[in-house]
Amino acid sequence: MTESPVSIIPEASCWGYLASQSLGRLAVIDQDGTPEIFPINYAVDGESIVFRSAAGSKLDALATNSHVCFEADGWTEETGWSVIVDGRGEVVTDEVELKLLDKLPLLPWVPTVKPNYVRVTPTKDISGRTFTFGEEPAE
Repeated sequence: MTESPVSIIPEASCWGYLASQSLGRLAVIDQDGTPEIFPINYAVDGESIVFRSAAGSKLDALATNSHVCFEADGWTEETGWSVIVDGRGEVVTDEVELKLLDKLPLLPWVPTVKPNYVRVTPTKDISGRTFTFGEEPAE
């Protein structure tokens, strides 16, 4: 094989990949210093990720450590991709911004009240990779 089955996605294109999906994973560090990962539905808002949350584990973790990682991916039978956002998660409290966020397509998946909006803003370059699937090569 002459071409690599893994390619880097340019950062500007990563946002398009993220906008094509609505399910991702949020990684936080809990109050005991243990990493936790949560599936979340999300929306891209400019160059940030927004999700809704009820009180609990995610918000408790953000209260003590706002450093988070977010990951989303997608795939077909032949290819796949993954984009990672290393950033800061903050509960949105500004009333004007909250009214704008209410217009995003973010509804709870389960019948629960999720009154809090959280914005994940990158603190580093976001990174993405595409993958071409295939048979394992001979050694």
